Amino acid sequence: MAIRPEVWPYIMLCLVFAALVASVFRTLRVSFRRSMIAGLLVAVVSCGFMLNFFRDPTRIPPTDEDAIVAAADGRIVAIRTMMLPEYFEGETVRISTFLSLLDVHVNRAPLDGRVVHLDYVPGKRYFTFREESSEHNQHSTILVEAPQMQYLVKQIVGPVARRVVYWLEEDQLLERGERIGMMKFGSRLDMYFPADRVEVVIEEDARVRAGETIVARILPRSESL
Repeated sequence: MAIRPEVWPYIMLCLVFAALVASVFRTLRVSFRRSMIAGLLVAVVSCGFMLNFFRDPTRIPPTDEDAIVAAADGRIVAIRTMMLPEYFEGETVRISTFLSLLDVHVNRAPLDGRVVHLDYVPGKRYFTFREESSEHNQHSTILVEAPQMQYLVKQIVGPVARRVVYWLEEDQLLERGERIGMMKFGSRLDMYFPADRVEVVIEEDARVRAGETIVARILPRSESL
């Protein structure tokens, strides 16, 4: 399985921390052998966690052209209909995914489209399983113009996550399932779609895989009018 190259600075920090642990044990007059074992255990566990966290598995999107796929691995914690006037004229449906520390944290595009706006918005750091985190937490915004409609992706920072990043530029063309960014150390991702253009097929508490799990379908024009 592929590992994101961003892991290497974290691996170095883990090794430095492991060496520090061994040094502290020696300062406390623990035997050399036991100090080395303690440092090795710390190195193995911490480096193993980082390698697992930064894994980047291959994902194959469904062939159904009307399918909208999950943008993040994790658990669907909320499906809400609301107004978002700064981006949409009518009602939108928001699909929220919570990512634990054990989930894959690489995010993917739910639909084909062209990136029309990118931004990072400062805010609070509520726990991301809480409803108010969608509105008040720090987050990045990725606005995409798809052939069928416009949609929005928010990468939301929680109290544990220190950073969310997108690997995109404005006017960039995306394919469904393409890698768009990463959340570092647990977070939440919200997707917004025009409520009259999609049918949500996923349910709350369902587990999803970015780029593969179908969460909604695009309605034909005649049904959306």
